[in-house]
Amino acid sequence: MQALIFDVDGTLADTESAHLHAFNAAFAQAGLDWHWDEALYVRLLEVAGGKERLLHYWRIVDPEEAEGPGVSRVIDAVHAIKTRHYAAHVRDGGLPLRPGIARLIDEARAASIPVAIATTTTPANLDALLHGPFGPEWRSRFAAIGDASTTQSKKPAPDVYLDVLRQLGLKGQDCIAFEDSANGLRAARAAFVPTIVTPTAYTAHHSFDGALAVLPHLGDPHAPLASTAANENERPAWVDLDTLRGWHRNALSEAAAV
Repeated sequence: MQALIFDVDGTLADTESAHLHAFNAAFAQAGLDWHWDEALYVRLLEVAGGKERLLHYWRIVDPEEAEGPGVSRVIDAVHAIKTRHYAAHVRDGGLPLRPGIARLIDEARAASIPVAIATTTTPANLDALLHGPFGPEWRSRFAAIGDASTTQSKKPAPDVYLDVLRQLGLKGQDCIAFEDSANGLRAARAAFVPTIVTPTAYTAHHSFDGALAVLPHLGDPHAPLASTAANENERPAWVDLDTLRGWHRNALSEAAAV
């Protein structure tokens, strides 16, 4: 196990409620009579990418208008407004990292294990979210960053993972990925990266076949994982580097046996 690769939205932090709030604020500011409730947003999350999600919804509510001239200009403008609302909401630690994230990143840093980001969210969203917990120089904590500015194809395409692996100079099987959705899992697995999934309320209904493990979060001493196994030792109190190394070795052994 030579590197850890993290998705962002839903994985580093439970961001989707903030994104939903920002979309609705942008609709109101732009004068659109759109409103997304949580049930609708869960369905829309099947479409990766904010701009792609906007176009998909537009095609549902008014397919003829959605094919008209100037659509991409309107989508760009609405998405820019949404990004500003999102940044204002999460800036300066307004949205906490999920349990275990900061601890595990610190553990990897202390052990000289590179940590990377593989997301298709925008650089502005990344900066807004990570500036608070890691400071203005947060990028220095990551050995590689793949985002919407570096990769055009959205998950479940593996492109962002392939780009990050190229930056790291590693193969997929050398790493472990952390995702929260089926699309993210498919993207990582297509790049041959063993993957741990920590779903949110927005993705808990997804299928995670092929995941290395599916956990509510990574756990911390103050927020341990509750074991549901008959043998309490089957689930650690929190996921640390030794836990990951063991899971990684098992994954490689199982792959070799196939």
